[in-house]
Amino acid sequence: MHHFTYRDNRLFAEDVDLTTLAEEVGTPFYVYCEATLRRHLRIFADAFAGADALIAYSVKASSNISVLKVLASEGAGADVVSAGELHRALIAGVAPEKIVFSGVGKTRDELSFALDANIYQFNVESEPELVALDEIAQTKGLRAPIALRINPDVAAGGHENISTGKSEDKFGVPWSRARALYAMARAMKGVEIKGVDVHIGSQIDDLAPFEAAFKKVATLINDLRADGCVIERLDLGGGLGIPYGEGATPPHPQAYAQMIKQVTASLGVQLIFEPGRMIAGNAGALVARVIYVKDGASRRFIILDAGMNDLMRPALYDAYHDLWPVVKNTDASEAYDVVGPICESTDRFAKARMLPRQHAGDLMAIMSAGAYGASQTSQYNSRPLIPEILVSGERYAIIRKRPTVDEIMDGEAIAEWLC
Repeated sequence: MHHFTYRDNRLFAEDVDLTTLAEEVGTPFYVYCEATLRRHLRIFADAFAGADALIAYSVKASSNISVLKVLASEGAGADVVSAGELHRALIAGVAPEKIVFSGVGKTRDELSFALDANIYQFNVESEPELVALDEIAQTKGLRAPIALRINPDVAAGGHENISTGKSEDKFGVPWSRARALYAMARAMKGVEIKGVDVHIGSQIDDLAPFEAAFKKVATLINDLRADGCVIERLDLGGGLGIPYGEGATPPHPQAYAQMIKQVTASLGVQLIFEPGRMIAGNAGALVARVIYVKDGASRRFIILDAGMNDLMRPALYDAYHDLWPVVKNTDASEAYDVVGPICESTDRFAKARMLPRQHAGDLMAIMSAGAYGASQTSQYNSRPLIPEILVSGERYAIIRKRPTVDEIMDGEAIAEWLC
């Protein structure tokens, strides 16, 4: 469900005409529907109504502080993976007692910052991180609340590059080492065991791998309690998929919640979730303009003014995104490769996609781009970061501006010996 609709053959985001918006802010740009962000968070929260659950939105999915502010106003917490994301969450008004800190490479400075912020939980992903956190917390006279992220060796995710729970993945501590590391943590004076954490991947469209992983972790919790650990929380991560195109039917949050309630019913733990894509994915679109329509030797190309630096998912994961003309026409459909202007062969959004005949100057919306879109952008080829726009009813606000080329270069300098 989203709030992008056609009216008289023109695409709207809520009540904002995207043709008019493109004329006012220029292309390319990201646009988000506030109504969709709120609706998706409420759907997820409602699925766990009556349970002791913390929804810690995954900031990396879409990290603009206005997006975070919307979700915080609905009661969401935040799952962060860097000091920068933690800073964003705090600025947006997310309560520290609703923030969990994940990630395999937390630096000592980041651990110190998070301790000072008094966050809810550290999801520890290695023995060296555990030792570092214990040392830092002791110097501050604190005890860091922790869960160890356990790697259950369960394959999942829509692409191998977004599967995070297999034994060869970099994330979490090995299943075989879990009980030993919890025993180590029990003996430490600077950490306090609170729970267990697991996260097996992203864009998962089947409940089976979730259930397999969660059942293994439920067994581990019982073993840890037998070892003398007090386990109060179970962080189940995120990963629930969304429909990126017609015919895609990932599990509904209600079905996901029903499965989890059955698996965890006897554990008596607080549940923590880190949804990102499920909240933000279909709330956003990338609007671009056709620069040229080019005939190759055997293919016809649509060349957009947006590139892989603006939306990396197709280049990184061969990801599929629906492509919608911002203004519908009745011309016959043709097969196009839809590409960007970047000097890389992977700068392609679609291959042999059937679309109504396109012309230079036409506008195109790359749908379901609200997650892992703007948050992964770069200034490769010295292309400015593109604007982010938040829509609410008839209103819109530019929540990230497009920098000028001079602003891009503000942080650079010519070495004095070259002058």
